[in-house]
Amino acid sequence: MGYEIIKLKHNSPEWLAFRATGIGASEAAAVLGYSNTLSNVDLWEQKMGLRKPKDLDELERVQYGIKAEKFLVGLFALQYADRYKVKVNKSVVYRKDGFQFASLDGELTDKRSKELGVYEGKTVVVDSRQTWEHWRGQIPQNYYIQTLHQMLVTGRKFVILNAEFRWKERNEDEQVKTEGQRYLITQSADVLSDMRLLDEAEHEFWGYVKRKERPARVLPQI
Repeated sequence: MGYEIIKLKHNSPEWLAFRATGIGASEAAAVLGYSNTLSNVDLWEQKMGLRKPKDLDELERVQYGIKAEKFLVGLFALQYADRYKVKVNKSVVYRKDGFQFASLDGELTDKRSKELGVYEGKTVVVDSRQTWEHWRGQIPQNYYIQTLHQMLVTGRKFVILNAEFRWKERNEDEQVKTEGQRYLITQSADVLSDMRLLDEAEHEFWGYVKRKERPARVLPQI
C-alpha cells in the first residue's frame, strides 16, 4: 500500500500541530521553488519552528473557498454520478515515508475502470489579467505540483482539479460572474517523471529538516 492512514479532524488543533511534522500537498510547490507565498527556505524555517505559518483564514477569498467547498464537491458528484463515486472524509490524513502527507477534498472511484483518484477543488478570484494568464489553458505550476504530491502519497492514479472562477467586473454594482473548468491529471510518462523528481526533492528537503541544516534557496526545476 505504501502509506498509513491517520485519523485527524481537519483544522483541529491536533491537525495543525501535525502539519509541522511533515510536508503537505499545499506545501510541495515551495520545495521546488514554485510557491506563490513561500520559498523552500521559508518552509524550512516553519518546520524548524523559526517562523509561524501565515493565518489566511480571515481573508475574504479564503473564507469563500472554505464555505463553497462542500457545494462544489456536491455539484460535481451530482453532475458526474454516472462516472465517478465521490467520497468526502475530512478526518483522514494519508502519510508516506513518515513525513509526506495529504488530506483530500474528495476521494474518487472511476466506475468504469475501477481506478482510484483524487478530487481537488479550487475557487479562484479573477481580478487581474495576470491571474487569468496563470490558468488559461493550463494548471498553474503550484497546483500541478500539489496534484503530483497527492498521487505520490496516496498511490491514486488520477486527479480531477475542479476550479470555479469568479470574475469581478469593476463597475458601480461590482457584478460577479462565475464559471468552472475541470482539469484531469493522469499518470502519463511525463507526469510519472515529475512525480519522481518531486519525491526526490521532498526527501532531500526533509533531510535538511532532520539535520537542522538550512538549505540553499532553490530555483524551479519542473
